[in-house]
Amino acid sequence: MNAQPRQNIDANRANMLQFFQYLQGIKDKEAVLKYITAMAYIENLYVDSVDTQKMTEAGLRGMLEDLDPHSTYATPKEVKAFNEPLQGEFEGIGVSFNILEDTLVVIQPIINGPSEKVGIIAGDRIITVNDTAIAGVKMSQEEIMKRLRGPKGTSVKLGIVRNDIKDVLTFTVKRDKIPVKSVDAVYMIRPQMRDIIIDLEDNGGGYLQAAVDIANEFLAADELIVYTKGRVMQRQEFRAKGNGMMREGRVVVLTNEFTASAAEIVSGAIQDQDRGIIVGRRTFGKGLVQKPMELPDGSMIRLTVAHYYTPSGRCIQKPYKKGDKEAYAHDLDDRFKRGEFTNADSIHFADSLKFETLKKHRIVYGGGGIMPDYFVPLDTTRYTDFHRQLAAKQVIVNANLKYMDKNRTQLKKQYKTFDDFNAKYQVPESYIKTIFEEGKKKKIEPKDEQEKEKTLAYLRPQLKSLVARDLWDLTEYFHVWNESSDIIKKALEVLETDTAK
Repeated sequence: MNAQPRQNIDANRANMLQFFQYLQGIKDKEAVLKYITAMAYIENLYVDSVDTQKMTEAGLRGMLEDLDPHSTYATPKEVKAFNEPLQGEFEGIGVSFNILEDTLVVIQPIINGPSEKVGIIAGDRIITVNDTAIAGVKMSQEEIMKRLRGPKGTSVKLGIVRNDIKDVLTFTVKRDKIPVKSVDAVYMIRPQMRDIIIDLEDNGGGYLQAAVDIANEFLAADELIVYTKGRVMQRQEFRAKGNGMMREGRVVVLTNEFTASAAEIVSGAIQDQDRGIIVGRRTFGKGLVQKPMELPDGSMIRLTVAHYYTPSGRCIQKPYKKGDKEAYAHDLDDRFKRGEFTNADSIHFADSLKFETLKKHRIVYGGGGIMPDYFVPLDTTRYTDFHRQLAAKQVIVNANLKYMDKNRTQLKKQYKTFDDFNAKYQVPESYIKTIFEEGKKKKIEPKDEQEKEKTLAYLRPQLKSLVARDLWDLTEYFHVWNESSDIIKKALEVLETDTAK
């Protein structure tokens, strides 16, 4: 017997033993018997045929609805979709793409990926997959991705239209494992800077251990990173090993209202250990630990089994009422309406939730996210209704695809390096005019000259960022875009005043 079947048998045996242990731990066994008996009656005696699988799933979802907002049930298909970004890879042809007028346009082939190896380039239009048309047939993006993805080692035949080439090109691509980057961009924001800015804005988190590994890079040996504790789960501590590469030097962490879960672990550890400074806005407030519990058919329950606590002892889970997921989902809207995104004085913490950082004894609070050391308000004046409508109707993204399709070759010849592009490139007025004209066709126009000028102030750096992304990658996109970020500007100001120690 080879190793893999033996591992599967051992894993199944361990799961069964754990299952029977849980059964023995059930206090109200009659309630479980009641549920099974009702299911048996329905399946055997109900007047019409029933979908037992669907009914079981509805029952599971109903059970979990009455618990906390993060305990969930997922079908086998949902489990796979959820795990892909966390596992760090998927299997496919290796391109980033967008849909323009019912046609898939390649933004960039992944470097050294399957598509690049056979000669597929940015700007190519994939019109057929295994001789089946995917262009001009109103096929959903999900269906297109299903056709392009597949097990490693399998081949897919692509029909491609390329600029300046009359005939349809045919490429056979052997699918492979495609890495999913956990870090979108890394670059030197200022020449010779030895400090580090960690941008966790809009970072929804990931695995607990990944957060521990990242925090470990900044902390000294045996410094506490996070601990977890639940009704049944005993306290478990995670401490730094002392082998991190950034134990010296100043650190600034950027957060906002969408920074959550594992990203909050990193933020809380650096703040509580007085290792760095937090800049931005109060984080989401997810301090619940989910344990994935596999079910026999490949579906899964992600059950909350503990809270996690920052080194000072803060539980940063925001308040919730069991069973009221709707109110929990509207929490960010409520915070916005209370002015919490624009005014730090609108944020209130109870004195009972007051804690101290471990070295400098600065006051920090639990019970609802990580409050930054330097608050940066959301600039609501930057976003106009005109821009929001242009974005919602895909005017901007479609204009970008057309602009790059027409100008990519010339731009690559003109700008050999990103530094040259960043210093010299200006968004052409003709490019902006195209967007405004397309918006007018869709009855989207600025209400006055002031709204137009505000939109232009936001649109120009956005378009330059998109061009940089399409010529290079996300690192160059953020390099351009971050120069207009108020949170980034504040982080640099903090570093210049030498307070981020």
